[in-house]
Amino acid sequence: MKEKQKEKSGSLKIDNLMTVNVHKFKPKALSDPCLCYNNKAIYYMTGVKMTTTFPENTKKESLFKLTWPIFVELFLQMLVGNTDQMMVGQVSQTGVGAIGNANQIINVLLISFSIISLATTILVSQNMGAKNYKNVSTIYTLALIVNLVFSVIISAILLFFTESIYHMLQVPDAIMPETVAYTRIIGAGLFLQAVFLTFSAIFRSNRLMKETMFVSIIMNVLNIGGNYILINGIGLPAPLGVTGAAISSNIAKLVGVVIVVCLFVKKIKPGMSLKTLRPFPSAMLKRLLFIGIPSGGETLSWTLSQTVTMGFVNLCGAVVITTRVYAVMFAMITYLYSNAISQSSQVLVGYMIGAREYDNADRRVKATLRSSVLVSFCVALLLFVFSDQIFGFFTSDPEVIALGKQVMFIDIFLELGRAVNMVMVRSLQAANDILFPIALGIGSQWFVSVVLCYVLGIILGWGLIGIWIAMACDEILRAAMFLVRWKRRKWMDLSIKNAVKA
Repeated sequence: MKEKQKEKSGSLKIDNLMTVNVHKFKPKALSDPCLCYNNKAIYYMTGVKMTTTFPENTKKESLFKLTWPIFVELFLQMLVGNTDQMMVGQVSQTGVGAIGNANQIINVLLISFSIISLATTILVSQNMGAKNYKNVSTIYTLALIVNLVFSVIISAILLFFTESIYHMLQVPDAIMPETVAYTRIIGAGLFLQAVFLTFSAIFRSNRLMKETMFVSIIMNVLNIGGNYILINGIGLPAPLGVTGAAISSNIAKLVGVVIVVCLFVKKIKPGMSLKTLRPFPSAMLKRLLFIGIPSGGETLSWTLSQTVTMGFVNLCGAVVITTRVYAVMFAMITYLYSNAISQSSQVLVGYMIGAREYDNADRRVKATLRSSVLVSFCVALLLFVFSDQIFGFFTSDPEVIALGKQVMFIDIFLELGRAVNMVMVRSLQAANDILFPIALGIGSQWFVSVVLCYVLGIILGWGLIGIWIAMACDEILRAAMFLVRWKRRKWMDLSIKNAVKA
């Protein structure tokens, strides 16, 4: 395109992610469409040409700055649940199994919160990338209200149907009372989890990861201190055990919510306002649900499949149940980095998609994949090599330690697939390819993972080894198909079709 006059040029830094080069010129039209070529989005507006780019060094720096606080936060959040198990395990092995079963159900129900939280992260990132700030306040307010409504419904489900759910999952009678007690207490505080997850999504989409990281540190300190006092009954008539762990977790979450709300009011503008809901933004709610339900549905499918798998594990006896609890806890350490970098990359990809920086988005995803796979492999390998010592730190049962070592070897291969899947699912979601991840997830998780878990673990009698092999097959198959999907660039067509208007 030819410009006869270039009167003035300069550079303007819009935010931490992009720099805009501005040139005055004579445009062909006052509002030509946005073009995208070679990683540059070019806008023609009333005589001003703006070329936005994400410099390579800025992208790398931004990803690191976004990733490490998320990594720390996820590690600390993981400790909130697993700290309960570890500290209860010092006084009761049945308590470990009780909390493990309870967390399985609670995690399924928490998916309803992630439906809106995931959509919030994606929509806010895309709107900010497109410089469309007017929708942001509406998204904040709508997300919080919807998640609060969900939390009330879920709490009611846990209050009235807890025992029926656990009988269906064949939870052993020996741990049933503790499992029910823990679930009901945690369920009563689910609204705190709903609020915290909503604000966490808002902070991340605004690239304010350090704030939620510091809140998580405070929550963990409170949770550990509360556990020590309540589980052991220090200053109380009797130890509270599993019940004390649940109460301590809720107190920590309450304090965390108070702090994160105060930080939101101080740090984020525009904030929330009920005025944005008049008239009710039905189109925005529809968009949130369109993105959130399939996005959360993929996670829900995986969690439900794991719940069914837990039912298979419960058929194999106390040793297998305990080994599985510890193995899952250690596996979480393996994919922690992949989870963190996939979330930070999702924010960057969302910004790039909103700004129509499609080539940059492609490069960002590929670089994230390389890092995710390498770190997951190294951590999984170390956990296998030192598995005897790691399992031995938590239990002295030789059967648990021996079985755990075999499981951690298989987990090396499982984590390679999971590292790819975590990055690809979030990247596809950020790039508006919403339906493919849930379709593939449902198909593979149920017809590969669950079916093979039953065949290998129960019918063939391989127990926990067969179950872990089945889960590894599922992760690796999905990883291969996600890579093919991204390479074909269907996501780019969908992003152009659903582009956020600037």
